Amino acid sequence: MNIERYLRLIAGFFVLISAALGFAVSPWFLLFTAFVGLNLMQSAFTNWCPMISLLRRLGVSDGAAGRTGMAL
Repeated sequence: MNIERYLRLIAGFFVLISAALGFAVSPWFLLFTAFVGLNLMQSAFTNWCPMISLLRRLGVSDGAAGRTGMAL
């Protein structure tokens, strides 16, 4: 998997977990859901995401290795 797929996987996981915790434990967990959404919006405008920086430090590949298909 490349870095973009990891980022989407992690963001989706955080949203689902915080929404579940907001429903089951306390509505205050929904603030974490909002934080993830705001961070995704911020990264769209600034082209910088803290999670991508962390994933790069952990050695996750930026490239499209493993992609199949032919460009037209």
